[in-house]
Amino acid sequence: MRKLLFGLVVLLGLAVLADCGAAAWSEYRVSRALREGGTLEADPAVTIHGFPFLLQARNGHYENVEIVADNFHTELLGDITVEANLIGAHAAAGDVLDGSIRSVPVDLLYGRILIDATELGQLYGIPDLQVSAPPENKSDGTGGSGGSGPTTAGGVVLTGTVPIGPEEATVSVQADLILDGDRVHIVASDLYFGPEGRADFTVPEILKPTVLGLFTTTIEPQNLPFGVRPTSVEARGSRIVVEGEVHDTVIDLQEVQTPA
Repeated sequence: MRKLLFGLVVLLGLAVLADCGAAAWSEYRVSRALREGGTLEADPAVTIHGFPFLLQARNGHYENVEIVADNFHTELLGDITVEANLIGAHAAAGDVLDGSIRSVPVDLLYGRILIDATELGQLYGIPDLQVSAPPENKSDGTGGSGGSGPTTAGGVVLTGTVPIGPEEATVSVQADLILDGDRVHIVASDLYFGPEGRADFTVPEILKPTVLGLFTTTIEPQNLPFGVRPTSVEARGSRIVVEGEVHDTVIDLQEVQTPA
């Protein structure tokens, strides 16, 4: 009985190793197919979620394929992160394993770009810019200082050193994130003194509109993966995330991202 149990454990271990090996090879082949489109400077990270992989491959249906391409260069924002989740991807096992895969039907596709504080600071001209999401946001999307349009996910706290009259000081502001078609408006609505910010300098009332204006900008359209149109924008940690989704589509792995 002990020998039988030992043999079963060995077989199970070999099966798991074979499954993991096949998954790793498939992830590599998909990653290479993505890079061959010519817009990525390095192989993106590809993770095929779900176990066992070989059962998914046999059925030609993959639960969730996650793609992450770091340091994707854009002219406006510098290096950003591009991500996609293919929920219910359909592909023959042979096409995945030999790297010939290109067009992939997908039940649900999420695409997003992530802009961190460093790149956003370059856009603002505020090198020490910090980004954080407030714990509660009751914004109605009016923007407070002239913004308009629907906010899709509350606001954001921005902190940075800016000129205030003849001096420079570090202040924090609360801003609305407004999605207007393919554009993202970041509209500073008020000074912020909560725990996520750092505003130890009292801005004179007469200079307040000027300071808020320094933290107000527009991010011009940035293409999401596989041509997905943006449907939401929000602050996650220290990043601004622009995301979209589409149902029942067919994607070309060699067109993961095209210049905006």
